[in-house]
Amino acid sequence: MADRKAELERKKAKLEAIRKERQRKEEEKRQREEEAAKKELKASTEKPIEDRLSEADKLLKDLGIGDAPPPTQDGTASKSDPTNKEAADEQTPAVTTDKITTKRKEISLTIAHQVTQTSIPPRELVCYEKETQTSTELADKEGIAGYLSNAVQHHAHSHTLNTTDFSVCGTSHRDFDSSRGGSPAFSFGSPRFFSNYLEWDDEFRAAALTYGVRGGDEDTDSLEVVLDSALSHTKMPVVEMVQPAHTDEDDKKTEATVVELSEEEKQQIMITEDYKKFLDRTSRLMERALTQDVDIFVDYTGDLSDDGDHGFGEKLKLQRVFYDEHWTKHRHVTCMDWSKQYQELLLASYNANTELPHEPDGVCLVWNSMFKKDSPEYIFHCQSAVTSCCFAAFHPNLYIGGTYSGQVVLWDNRSSKRMPVQRTPLSASAHTHPIYCASVVGTENAHNLITISTDGKVCSWSLDMLSQPQDSMILTATNKNKLPVAALSMSFLSGDVNNFLIGGEDGAVSSACRHGSKAGVTNSLDGHNGPVTGIDTHCVQGAVDFSHLYLTSSFDWTVKLWSTRNDHELYTFKDGTEYMMDVRWSPIHPALFACVDGSGKLSLWNLNNDTEVPTTSTVPDMQAALNKCKWHGNGSQLAAGGNNGKIYLYDVSEKLANPKLDEWNKFAHNLLEMQSESADLDMSGVGAPLR
Repeated sequence: MADRKAELERKKAKLEAIRKERQRKEEEKRQREEEAAKKELKASTEKPIEDRLSEADKLLKDLGIGDAPPPTQDGTASKSDPTNKEAADEQTPAVTTDKITTKRKEISLTIAHQVTQTSIPPRELVCYEKETQTSTELADKEGIAGYLSNAVQHHAHSHTLNTTDFSVCGTSHRDFDSSRGGSPAFSFGSPRFFSNYLEWDDEFRAAALTYGVRGGDEDTDSLEVVLDSALSHTKMPVVEMVQPAHTDEDDKKTEATVVELSEEEKQQIMITEDYKKFLDRTSRLMERALTQDVDIFVDYTGDLSDDGDHGFGEKLKLQRVFYDEHWTKHRHVTCMDWSKQYQELLLASYNANTELPHEPDGVCLVWNSMFKKDSPEYIFHCQSAVTSCCFAAFHPNLYIGGTYSGQVVLWDNRSSKRMPVQRTPLSASAHTHPIYCASVVGTENAHNLITISTDGKVCSWSLDMLSQPQDSMILTATNKNKLPVAALSMSFLSGDVNNFLIGGEDGAVSSACRHGSKAGVTNSLDGHNGPVTGIDTHCVQGAVDFSHLYLTSSFDWTVKLWSTRNDHELYTFKDGTEYMMDVRWSPIHPALFACVDGSGKLSLWNLNNDTEVPTTSTVPDMQAALNKCKWHGNGSQLAAGGNNGKIYLYDVSEKLANPKLDEWNKFAHNLLEMQSESADLDMSGVGAPLR
């Protein structure tokens, strides 16, 4: 377990180092980009204005646009002379007109009635102006109005554009139509005029033609003529692509986009506590749903059998077996307890696995009898074999275990860990010997955990603090030996939190109390010739009080009936020659009890029917012995645990489990008969078997 924790810590450290290295590299990259941007900006701002002006003049010369007109012959033109300035303004258009006229003669346009396809290398569409460079894309973004205002500023004269109808299309031709009165014939892909302030050749010289360039696609062979402005006086329409309608389904598709996580991100999510809790909860729910079994053949009329038993069926019916291949194989069931809050939950403890020593020595499993699934609801373990267990009666989330090492451990199903959340110390103030007896007694507002170890030490604990016991004492037998009571079983009297009974390893049956002037063992009886494996007090409320009765089982093959009012057994039950491992009263029937033995037999005795032989018996597995048995609170189910790690859950027939109204009076009468029979045996000297 320590190696796994260390490995997880190493992996966490490695992931953290990778994350920090990635952040460092990103920060360095961002700093380098910022420094490069600063250097470029600095270099552009430090460039002298003279160099930038000379570059602009050079570009204008390459386009055929001359410099400013030379001064007059008399050389009297100056900025301070308004007359000369007006003269210069008059001369400037003339010079420009001459140049434009000269260039116009070089270009001859003819109207083609048939479009000829050609492959001309495309070039970037760029518009040049005085001191600035503006592309067609920028003109489109800024709008027609901005472009027209720039054209007016840079051209002091205006010319009338000769209206000519023409159409150029990349895939088909359109005949010339002269009857339209100067309006260009427009279709999708037709040329667009962006300025009526430019001469025809000015528009073409200002990068009016593009070849095979549509939306950045340079692979097409089509020819497209694009002019930079629409005729303002005609308000000609511009054909644009219309975006599809935006619907709610598009939003849903956008929201449902799945984000693919990296392996590192997945691992980080999987190690979080929230993910583990979610997976544990959902997997348990899915397992319950998949294993849900409903009997569709149930007959509510009660006619289920052909023997006229009116639906009571067999007396013991095996409902299911609790077994886990990993956690219960090669282990013995040492103790069982049913929950009072969630009555479908069964807590079972197991000893060490001798075949797999690397597995945890102690295991506690919580089984669910409502859903027929193969895995337990909760799995808990500790470093020592668990010899006893019980639910915390007033804390449904807590589970208590007594271990072979003498520690008392406490598990909490709200914790993601399977190890105990609390444990008692291994010190002289607590237990240092195996704990086979543990029980929570008291009320919701005042309750304690009582534990007894094989050295005779009794400790009273508060579940809020297990660091030290609230009270402790040593139980010493009152018989000849005067030795500490090596307790193997314990049971409190019905409705009593002070007085309890103990079954010892030496075969003695002792009564004791926790408080008062006679605290400790008050009486010891030599009841059995072997260790007392089980003891249980009568707890059924009814017309007659039987709370003074209790049963004991032992290795001497017998089950005995006792009364706290007498110093000897009332009756001895014997059926076979096997160790009797445990005995339990029914929680609802006054005369019914169950016992298990080393041969693997589960027996039910109804003392109102017969005291010589059991009412019914069953053997779930011929190859396994049964160690423990425990009635469900409703009295209709009985669990039996074996040394093969399996727990057999039986349904007890309604006829056998549920008492009739006269069962209490009948049992009182039979009890008197059993006492007189036992007295006759004692007087004759026969005595109880093996006494």
